[in-house]
Amino acid sequence: MTETETIAYDVVVLGAGPVGENVADRTRAAGLSTAVVESELVGGECSYWACIPSKALLRPVIARADARRVPGLRQSAQGPLDAAAVLAHRNYYTSDWHDDGAAGWLEGIGADLHRGHGRLTGPRTVTVTGSDGGQKVLTARHAVAVCTGTDAVLPDLPGLADVKPWTSRNATSAQEVPGRLVVVGGGVVATEMATAWQALGSQVTVLVRGKGLLGRMEPFAGELVAEALTEAGADVRTGTSVESVTRENGTVVVVTGQGDRIEADEILFATGRRPKTGDIGLETVGLEPGSWLPVDDSLRVTGSDWLYAVGDVNHRALLTHQGKYQARIAGAAIAARASGVPLPESDLWGAHAATADHHAVPQVVFTDPEAAAVGLSLTEAEQAGYRVRAVDVDMTSASGAGLYADGYRGRARMVVDLNEEILRGVTFVGAGVSELIHSATIAVAGQVPISRLWHAVPSFPTISEVWLRLLEAYRDN
Repeated sequence: MTETETIAYDVVVLGAGPVGENVADRTRAAGLSTAVVESELVGGECSYWACIPSKALLRPVIARADARRVPGLRQSAQGPLDAAAVLAHRNYYTSDWHDDGAAGWLEGIGADLHRGHGRLTGPRTVTVTGSDGGQKVLTARHAVAVCTGTDAVLPDLPGLADVKPWTSRNATSAQEVPGRLVVVGGGVVATEMATAWQALGSQVTVLVRGKGLLGRMEPFAGELVAEALTEAGADVRTGTSVESVTRENGTVVVVTGQGDRIEADEILFATGRRPKTGDIGLETVGLEPGSWLPVDDSLRVTGSDWLYAVGDVNHRALLTHQGKYQARIAGAAIAARASGVPLPESDLWGAHAATADHHAVPQVVFTDPEAAAVGLSLTEAEQAGYRVRAVDVDMTSASGAGLYADGYRGRARMVVDLNEEILRGVTFVGAGVSELIHSATIAVAGQVPISRLWHAVPSFPTISEVWLRLLEAYRDN
């Protein structure tokens, strides 16, 4: 029998997606020896099945839509997209699902990559089982960081496995355009993938259980996106549940709660995520397998002095950029504690606290029109007990919107804290607003007073002048 190898590190990171990579980057920069364990591809969900491939699919869709609204260019952009070229471009940005470059980057920062399935087997201990069945035991002097992310949740429908439904992974990696696609869900994945595949040639039907799309944003965001999807040819049905799904001679047959029968070539369920913590040994350290892992603002798991949960697994903000932010905070906290530096219990907006998770989370939905928001919606701010006022303007109140595209449609809202005279949240909907949201993020995260925002002068004639229109609307009402 081969003796199991035991290797000691300062830090062991479970999961080599963007979050795990950033934890490792920060701990290595602090001089801590670091191991990273990964059972799939280094680079994780975002690089191969989420952010990167979805945006590669959507970029030509949005560029064509913008071109069709520009005089002198409109007629040249009327033809169909070259689907094969779009898919090939997407494949390029996923490195054809090979992780040589990402693995090389880890090596370059001095982290050790251990490929295989990692499980906690006690405090500060991770056992890695390789594809050949061999095992290694990794011990951590200071911290283990769980960065395993989430995977898709499928509904409990009889026989669904036989249908072979799409999840987000299939939707972003498919190599052919389905003739007909049913999308179940109304969130970010559902709306983005409906936008992409409709433009690539699918006949898309969107089934939403709730009242509208993008339910976590201001209501007008989902309304404008639904309107645009419908105009593009998609069939968007709200208040609609799925009662059964079967596949008959290759055709997907969906029966809705209203008794409607819909036929399609593929069906995508974009109905939620769950933490990938079911088989990582949580039970060996007194935690519930399959559970979300609650953490403090330094990303340390509640009740532990060595276990960290960073990114989606802690359920604070299921977004890649927010997970990477948490990773930077966690890495700094691990390094500080390893060097004996005591951290204050309250470190609001400090180097070791992920305060933005509570107050300034930005998100962009890359539909047409784009929807972007940061901070709290009006409803969320009111529920949190703030005395607030919503200020709304049409995006076309900025001269740059009309210059950007004929028939520009969009809306902007800022949620003003009337006691503090700062912004609690901002939402933009419209073409090009993905590049506008960071200005709002700075205003919200920096708690910039309204009086000071008057001195942040937007350049003329840009869409950013919507900021001036928002401030004027607040002043005049």
